[in-house]
Amino acid sequence: MSDPRVHTTGAPKLLIVDDDIGILSQLSLALSREYDVSTAENADTAWEQILAESPDLITLDLALDGVNPETGFSLLEKCLQHDPYLKIILITGNDEEANALRAVEQGAADFFSKPVDITELRILLRRVLKMGRLERQNADLLKQLSEEHRLGSLVGQSPGMLAVYKKIRKVASVDIPVLVLGESGTGKELVAREIRRLGSRATKPLVIINCGAIPENLLESELFGHEKGAFTGAHASRPGRLEMAEGGIVFLDEIGELPVSLQVKLLRFLQEYEIERVGGRNVIKLDVRVIAATSRDLEEMIADGLFRQDLYYRLSVVNVKLPPLRERPNDILFLGQYFLDRFAEEHNRGPLSITPKAKVALQHYSWPGNVRELEHRMQKGVLMSSGKLLDVDDLELDDVEGPKQVSLKEARQETDRQTIQEALRLTCGNITMAAKALGISRPSLHTLLEKLEIKAQDYKSPLDQERNDCG
Repeated sequence: MSDPRVHTTGAPKLLIVDDDIGILSQLSLALSREYDVSTAENADTAWEQILAESPDLITLDLALDGVNPETGFSLLEKCLQHDPYLKIILITGNDEEANALRAVEQGAADFFSKPVDITELRILLRRVLKMGRLERQNADLLKQLSEEHRLGSLVGQSPGMLAVYKKIRKVASVDIPVLVLGESGTGKELVAREIRRLGSRATKPLVIINCGAIPENLLESELFGHEKGAFTGAHASRPGRLEMAEGGIVFLDEIGELPVSLQVKLLRFLQEYEIERVGGRNVIKLDVRVIAATSRDLEEMIADGLFRQDLYYRLSVVNVKLPPLRERPNDILFLGQYFLDRFAEEHNRGPLSITPKAKVALQHYSWPGNVRELEHRMQKGVLMSSGKLLDVDDLELDDVEGPKQVSLKEARQETDRQTIQEALRLTCGNITMAAKALGISRPSLHTLLEKLEIKAQDYKSPLDQERNDCG
């Protein structure tokens, strides 16, 4: 099927939505040489244009009736539900920053303040247009993969990833907190996005906050909001990220970095689903699902007094544990070729392949940065290589040692180790169920665990056993 966004004129389609006829005229005149421009003065007309013309870009004024910004929010949600790759830029007044930030959290590509600087707007439009096209290309590549090998944007065919897909499908339909565990670069944010996509809050906001990236003295205000005058510099009241996520999901990345003082306040929210802004006295009830993620060992942090045990159990009603890439040997070349195809298409390089020597290096590298590192290495390889074959130097894997000669006994032990680890992962550390899956007795499995120095506790997922969510 042909894409309606591919136009015979070659000019991308831009829809300008604003109730101010002067702005419609100004922007239309200024941008008509670069874009196929159409305009709309209200939400109904805009929606008709979107269905008929399939624009690449939209500039949108929120208060389309001149007063109520919810008219614009409603159209924004409707547009992104219709086409999640449609790029929408908000044109707002200087006093509407809070609404603009909320719109970005709900999927708008960016926002621009009035009065409009045409030169800067042109730059912004070009940037988000390119972003939208790349996202569509990636989506097309994903569609070419078998459903067995992916879940949305999560890609992988190893047994560990298939178990992750199964867990995500289960928890998506149940409106409970989820804790995503995994090393940096394994795709924890993608898990949150898939839970949202498959659940009842798919068209509602997904608000992301990295607890380790915001200074501690600002984190409380970011999460819970503040009232005017609550602290020096609080010149106006502002909602926090939890409020912005109303009706949707808040994703708390690196929850292990949350200060203990804020852990208490987050626990109270998870118990009552109500908050008070910093400096405020009014209780605000919220309907928000919480998904948290961490690369740290929270149980170890609990033992050290750095993380509250009661908050841990509130967050980890169900755990989704992402295996590191080194434990997914079947996925390394599979993902490498997927990223290679994606970046080759993005940079118009044509079909590219990986040399046999580079394939060996890829499989024997330890991947401390996991899937994110593999993605970056393949992107750099596409950019730096000159031919049609990527070798070890293109991927900067020159120093990776190839396979070493091992004894039959060592090879047997490594096979046993991987098989047992996979069984424990699929059964969430339940030794009885793992032994049954392996076809051996429970005592025999205990002996092997001790011999191979494997701890079943490392694969346990709190409360999953009681909920019969494993195996």
